[in-house]
Amino acid sequence: MNVLIVYAHPEPRSFNGALKDAAAHTLASAGHEVQFSDLYAMRWSPALGESDFAGGRADAGYLDLPREQEHAFAACSLCETVRTEQVKVEWADLMVFQFPLWWFSMPAILKGWVDRVFSRGFAYSAGRKYGSGHFKGKRAMLSITTGTASTLYEPNGIDGDMLHVLWPIHNGILAYTGFTVLPPFIAWMPARVSASTRASYLDEYALRLQNLDRDEPLFFHPWRDYDDTQRLKPGVKARSSVQWNTRAGQTFETAAESYLSSPGANGKQQDA
Repeated sequence: MNVLIVYAHPEPRSFNGALKDAAAHTLASAGHEVQFSDLYAMRWSPALGESDFAGGRADAGYLDLPREQEHAFAACSLCETVRTEQVKVEWADLMVFQFPLWWFSMPAILKGWVDRVFSRGFAYSAGRKYGSGHFKGKRAMLSITTGTASTLYEPNGIDGDMLHVLWPIHNGILAYTGFTVLPPFIAWMPARVSASTRASYLDEYALRLQNLDRDEPLFFHPWRDYDDTQRLKPGVKARSSVQWNTRAGQTFETAAESYLSSPGANGKQQDA
């Protein structure tokens, strides 16, 4: 299996760095090929703009970013930096995103990598999303660290259920582009736990990576569950972490109960 680890932390000695190194060792020992995109080491620029299209624009008078991305991808004129990363994505069977959860999301440098690399034409296009997405057949997972305890990210926690927090990434980036999305690996507040707990996180992560084929992917409703307005059909019971079908008479409480009983159910700022 070909694995691309996209790593976003500015400190190589951080626990994110330790998780990245543990993944590389575990996967290579199992016979897998591993590549990295170490965004801070690469000095990756997160800003999507006209410099990505130096090879020629579809419209030099107005910068329509999706149109220019699609044009540049079709014309093989995307800047070399972006195209190099796209070649890695094409190569990968599995993508692992390693990052600290900052402000309930990914660091800006990683979001900028997605903005530029998952370009229109390459990662998505008209009629090609979710079940028909360009990356159908590939798998992806998040490996993240938090600054606070797991209790804050439970369904009744102050920060909200972790799968709800991660929905914009799991659904809006990965499932949207066709990936089969595996449950995330989470190391809870590594800067505030004992050395033995951090060691156990690394052991758990290695074991998880050794048994990826046993992972049940996160659930996302298939196209057949939606009507022509792309809303859940009446009678379809919502099973994701953030949806509920009001047209089926399903309340938020019953939708939450359905989610909590589904497979894959069971996530602030800086980490060590």
